[in-house]
Parts: sequence; structure tokens; C-alpha cells
Amino acid sequence: MNKEVKFHPLNFLMIALGTATYAFGFVNFNMVNHLAEGGVSGITLIFHALFKINPAYTQILLNIPLFILGVKIFGKRGMIYTIHGTVCLSIFIWLFQRMSMSIDLAHDTLIAALLAGIFAGIGGGIVFRFGGTTGGGDIIGRYFEQKKGFALGQTLFVFDILVLTLSLSYIDIQHMMYTVIASFVFSQVVAVVQNGGYTVRGMLIISSKYAAISQKITDEIGRGATYLKAEGVYSGQDTKVIYVVLSPIQVQAVKGILAEIDPDAFVSIINVHEVIGSGFTYTEDLNL
Repeated sequence: MNKEVKFHPLNFLMIALGTATYAFGFVNFNMVNHLAEGGVSGITLIFHALFKINPAYTQILLNIPLFILGVKIFGKRGMIYTIHGTVCLSIFIWLFQRMSMSIDLAHDTLIAALLAGIFAGIGGGIVFRFGGTTGGGDIIGRYFEQKKGFALGQTLFVFDILVLTLSLSYIDIQHMMYTVIASFVFSQVVAVVQNGGYTVRGMLIISSKYAAISQKITDEIGRGATYLKAEGVYSGQDTKVIYVVLSPIQVQAVKGILAEIDPDAFVSIINVHEVIGSGFTYTEDLNL
């Protein structure tokens, strides 16, 4: 028996809200101020500049073959959300172009680039958080990841660089640099929105004084720790590695503990994108 695929109205609503936010910035800051864009959205701007084709139309047309490609990659639910997001994006791009709205930025392209990145980041983050995408590069990246073994981030980076390079056919270097600024802001904002502004760090601590360190972390910081069994490659001796998940502020407190108990401890600090479990209140559920 096939497993029933569940869809939730909230997901569709929030994906639509995210695409509306993205489209607002795309029309009022990217298009108005001649800023390029990466991915398929950037290709639509190239067609608009060179052939006067409305991005609302090319957004759909360019994604149709990608939908066919993405069916086997995303599964039924993910593909439905992706199609919904792509169609909503095209609709909102079309609508915002027909609204008589003028945002006075005093011809400041830097502010336009910052706002373009912020609106795209907020919109994209909402879409991703609720299980959707806007098609385009996401489908291409997933395809090369699954079929060719390429890392998703690398594929998206190469695709964006290619599109931005082609965008030099209608914008100058100055506007391209402002586009790079917008892209950087987008990458930062989308991560914050997608993760709910929740930032944690993971610490791996290797020390012969692991018992005293872990006890101090528990007593003074109130954060639980886990022992991982390990063996030194050179010494061949068994030891224990402390693993603890902390907020950025707590990381500094643990560094103080290490300086007090064992200044020679080996520490690796990693970014943690999501934590689910006791003591951490944020859980990101894309299957709402």
C-alpha cells in the first residue's frame, strides 16, 4: 500500500507569503535599479533586458522542464510545494509590476542592493522553512548531487556565477558589484529566517581532564554533555571526547572553563544548523 502523502494548508499559505516577499524585492529593487540576480531568476532578468520578455512568463517557462526533472528528486510532496512556489512567484512578479508603487531611495544603489538582499532572504527563508522551493537552481543542484555526486553548494555556486557572468551583457561592473552585495545579504538573511534566528555551536573537547571539565560545564552553565569514546592514533590509548551543544555566549563561558582547568585542551567548534531534543526549544519541521 502506498503511503499517504499529506499536505497542510499552512505550508501553502506560508510559501505563497514567502514568494510574495521575494517578488516584491525582485520587482522594486532588482528590476528598478538594474541589479542582476543568480539562478533562474537571474536568467529571467537577462531575457527581460535583452528581449523585453516579462520575467513573470520566463520564470514559468524555464522551470517547466525542470519540474519534469525534479519529480524523481523531490518526491510528490516536495514537487507539489515546488510547483506551488514557482507559480506563486510568477504571479506575484506579474502583480507587483502592475502596481503603481514608487520607493524613493534617492538613487542610492547600495541601499537598493541591501533591500534586494533582505527581501529575497526573508522570502526565500520562509519558502525553504515550510518545505518549498522556487524551482530553478535548487532542482539543478539536487539533480547533480544525486546523479553525478557533486556537492549541492558547489553546483549552485557555479550556476550562480555563470548566470551573473552572463548578466554582464546588460549591466556594468558597478551594478554587478552591487549585485554581489545583494547576494551576500541574501545568503545571510535566508539562513537566519530558515532557522528561525536560532544559532547554536557544537564543541568537541579532547582533554585528559574530561571529567572535571564536563562537571564544570554541567554545574556552571547548566548544559548537558556527552562522552564519545575515542582512541589516540599516536598513543593508541583510549580516551573520552566531550561533545556539548551551546549558544554562542555559552561557548565563551566554556572557553573560560578550559583556560582554568586545561589550557592545552584540543577544541573544535562547529556550526550546528538544527537541534531537536530536551533543553532546546526550536525544532524545524518541514512536514507541518
